[in-house]
Amino acid sequence: MSAPNANAHLDRPPGAPQDHRHRDRAAGWVHAHWPGIALAALVVVAIEMTARWITGASPLLIAIIVGAVIANVVALPQRIQPGLQFCAKRLLRIGVALLGLQVTFTDILGLGPATLAVVVAVVVLGIGATMWLGRLLGVSWTQRLLIACGFSICGAAAVAAVDGVIEAREEELITTLALVVAFGTLLIALLPPAAHAIGMDEHAGGVWAGAAIHEVAQVVAAGGALGGTALTVAVVVKLARVALLAPVLAAISWQLRRSAEQAKSRSAPLIPLFVLAFLVCAGLRTTGVLPATFLDAARLAQTALLTAAMFALGTGVRLHILKRLGIRPLLLATASTVWITSIALAGALLAA
Repeated sequence: MSAPNANAHLDRPPGAPQDHRHRDRAAGWVHAHWPGIALAALVVVAIEMTARWITGASPLLIAIIVGAVIANVVALPQRIQPGLQFCAKRLLRIGVALLGLQVTFTDILGLGPATLAVVVAVVVLGIGATMWLGRLLGVSWTQRLLIACGFSICGAAAVAAVDGVIEAREEELITTLALVVAFGTLLIALLPPAAHAIGMDEHAGGVWAGAAIHEVAQVVAAGGALGGTALTVAVVVKLARVALLAPVLAAISWQLRRSAEQAKSRSAPLIPLFVLAFLVCAGLRTTGVLPATFLDAARLAQTALLTAAMFALGTGVRLHILKRLGIRPLLLATASTVWITSIALAGALLAA
């Protein structure tokens, strides 16, 4: 019987133990996350098929509602939570980055200085006034910032993106998303007939819709009701608001970093990575080098990722928790909607 070779370990490929550990770690991650991710994927497919039959329906908003209903009717197993948390955090940030591929700086600049001034006024004055009023109402800083950015910029995507920077409490996040759904849907019904009653032409109506309404899909629904010209103008104005998401997120991150340095605590990154990715995507779209087939695929991917994220966030809705927040967020959302809609209306009439 031969003696064991003392140098047998030298015959193993270098890095083999590390590779084995990496494979085990990857397998463990997949085992922990796949149930939640698979559930979200199934829901995304169902929602995408359903949204095609509903005019102006936003898959993101449907996903929030579906997630909330399921969470309050069925006891979701614990094993799906890691996957849902992955969707709510990681997939969300990838989706927000891909949102930049919808933004063309050339089209935005083509709106002209007057309309661009309206867009900037809606975002800056909307956020500023909502933050001020929220403070008077006693709404927490994180919740009023979520409401301010969601209502002033681009709805659920903005709310979730801001949460990725400030990490608000779950009930604050879910409440704000629910308010975006409610007030955005209300504006779809009210804004087009109001524009007709005022006697606005299609261009002015499109500016009003694009500057006032929260979600892109909601803007499409309202703009389409006003006419073809209004629809085109409304979408470009809305995307101009979306383009301001990146600098707003950077400003919030800078403020948090400054506060952390003053408190000598762990600081946030100056500009979150997904914000940089958003700007890179917008820059690439503006160059015109990306083929239409790629942009179509990216748009589908972006919608799917954000829909999965919104479903995951929706499963965090607990009605008994939402009741604890009281009526103050609702009052703030109502006032913010009236204020932003008024700024957008005044701007649309002046820019016409």
